[in-house]
Amino acid sequence: MLKSFEKVQSVLPKRERNSMKGLIYYNGDFVGILEKNVVGNYVFQYDPVYYNNPELPPICLGLPKTKQLYYSPNLFPFFVGLLAEGINKDLQCHHLNIDEKDAFSRLLLTAADPRLVIGAVTVRPVNVINQG
Repeated sequence: MLKSFEKVQSVLPKRERNSMKGLIYYNGDFVGILEKNVVGNYVFQYDPVYYNNPELPPICLGLPKTKQLYYSPNLFPFFVGLLAEGINKDLQCHHLNIDEKDAFSRLLLTAADPRLVIGAVTVRPVNVINQG
């Protein structure tokens, strides 16, 4: 069984294998990009169009709207909160062959469908080919 990061990396073009990225949407509006870089750190940045619109809220209190990048050695707690738990987590990990400890791969592979995610935020993987 491939580790989840390796599984996602294996379907990316070689130039994209240094990091994994997800496009963040709030009620269908593009918010910004979440990335796990090659050293395993997480980076989130609001898109300038979203940031500059005063009518659009921050995605959460822990990530207020700013032009600066957010950095973290761990996946931001808000995004962890989008993940399934318990038996649903077990089923997703088994069905998608994802390491249950790899929260970012789980996020990229399970949080794109607004019907399956609690709340207004969805995450769409960048350049990941569905292996269906």
